[in-house]
Amino acid sequence: MNTRRFLLRQSLDAWVTSDTTPPGPAWLQWLWTLIFALAVGLVFTLVGMANAGARRPEIWLDGWAWMRWFRVNFAISLTISVLIHLLFSAAIAVVGVQRIRAFSNGQRGIFFSSIPILGVLIGWPLGVWLVSEEGAGWIRIDAASLVGSAILGILISTVIYLVFNARAQKAEAEKRAAEAQLRLLQAQMEPHFLFNTLANVLTLIDIEPQRARQMLESFTDYLRATLANLRKDESTLGRELDLADAYLRLLQLRMEDRLTFTIDADAESRQAVLPPLLLQPLVENAIHHGLEPKLEGGSIAIRARVQEGVLLLSVTDDGLGPDAPKRRSTGHGIALDNIRQRLRARHGDGASLSLEALQPGTRATLRLPFTRSPA
Repeated sequence: MNTRRFLLRQSLDAWVTSDTTPPGPAWLQWLWTLIFALAVGLVFTLVGMANAGARRPEIWLDGWAWMRWFRVNFAISLTISVLIHLLFSAAIAVVGVQRIRAFSNGQRGIFFSSIPILGVLIGWPLGVWLVSEEGAGWIRIDAASLVGSAILGILISTVIYLVFNARAQKAEAEKRAAEAQLRLLQAQMEPHFLFNTLANVLTLIDIEPQRARQMLESFTDYLRATLANLRKDESTLGRELDLADAYLRLLQLRMEDRLTFTIDADAESRQAVLPPLLLQPLVENAIHHGLEPKLEGGSIAIRARVQEGVLLLSVTDDGLGPDAPKRRSTGHGIALDNIRQRLRARHGDGASLSLEALQPGTRATLRLPFTRSPA
């Protein structure tokens, strides 16, 4: 268990910290924009002074010339930088963070290149106008200005694309590694569950062959559903509900009249895209911590609905409740923590898992953005 916890924690930590969220609060992002403008203004000041110094070497010692060149270049570069910042903020708000993260390399390249180029094409003449003595000077753009705008746009686009593309590729690689580790760990059935199921089948073969056949068929359905989810990077709620149904039918044959369950999900919610094996731990917790330790057993209700673009998925049981003593051999806290970190890594603050104590029982509720499966 310690090794399992360590591996899971390491993979999740790598995933979360490599997320492509903006680096720090809004004020820090604006500070980086200002620093970038200062750097670009200084570079162009050096270029301008070098050109002027080739004709008039004494200008290198002219402090007023340095200030004049830097004022002009900094004003233009700041205009361009602020405009690019605002264009990125607007584009991300319109397109959506999740859709941008799902872009292919080509789409990502176009997105992160076109915005800086557009910012330069608009910001260059605007910046020139701001520092020009005649207000309409910005509309008289010569060929040299156009070439300079294009070169600057390509330069900024290349830098931004390389930085963001490297971060995106690193995050994607770590995300896939973390997901693979999570699916592997989540899919590992507890030995006593496997052995008890097979032992029950062997016991029932002679005395209740029909029931033994039903148990073996349910166990086969459960394994098939689990393996199908392991092969996919994304799942749908429909597939997750099929897995939960197979698991609960198998447990129902073992627990007999001590377990009843219902699954209530409309067609729209079943098309929701979500990470694989996200629902299963909640169902297992309801069984292991709520119903199995309860002498008379109880019931589980799974319900899913889409409300205002949000998928609401709940697992409710009438078992012992979250305040009851936990069984020593299970990992209740780890399972819930895993789900929360997976949601945080994919959706940030846009998704959550809450646990509510009932009288009797427990309700676990997942809230995450609704994305319809293309299939």
